[in-house]
Amino acid sequence: MTLSVAQIDRETDQLVGEWLTLPEVADRLDLTIGRAKQLLKDHKLLGVRRGSGGPQVPAVFLDGNEVVKGLAGTLTLLLDAGYDDAESLRWLFTPDESLPGSPIDAIKAGRHTEVKRRAQALGF
Repeated sequence: MTLSVAQIDRETDQLVGEWLTLPEVADRLDLTIGRAKQLLKDHKLLGVRRGSGGPQVPAVFLDGNEVVKGLAGTLTLLLDAGYDDAESLRWLFTPDESLPGSPIDAIKAGRHTEVKRRAQALGF
């Protein structure tokens, strides 16, 4: 299975903060690395390259041993709007005064419906 993973710029990298390697994601979700890769391929999670090495996932995308509720649907809407992985990551972590906070902060706070509404509007 080939996994295409975007390389991100320094600015986006700094927006995210804490990162997890794919083995760390697999461990936290109690999955095999193969299944964790499948989550990336299926756009249920988003992973990018930071320098050399394998894909890394923002730690905030996990809530204990689960993927944050509402994240997968938001990632699908961003993909449908034509955003690539790096653009999606930047959008999720860029502060938005009208939320307040960033879209990922709103998703974590249980306001994923509002974030999905905004992501859906990006395609139009």
